[in-house]
Amino acid sequence: MLDEGKMNEENEKLDLVWGVGEIAKLIGRSYQQTYHMITGGKLPIVKQVGERYVVSRAKLIAFFMEDAA
Repeated sequence: MLDEGKMNEENEKLDLVWGVGEIAKLIGRSYQQTYHMITGGKLPIVKQVGERYVVSRAKLIAFFMEDAA
């Protein structure tokens, strides 16, 4: 089993953001706003893995950049 430091290193290599809180930080929204955006289909690129949501950082940034254009 990987320790937390190793998992963070692996996530950075895979460019993944895990959990509503971390996704919220990335997009500049509150936990509640982000959760509702995810469950409401406003962030369609987020996948649920077990009890947590996960998203590719690059895809999330591209999603917002495309939306702003």
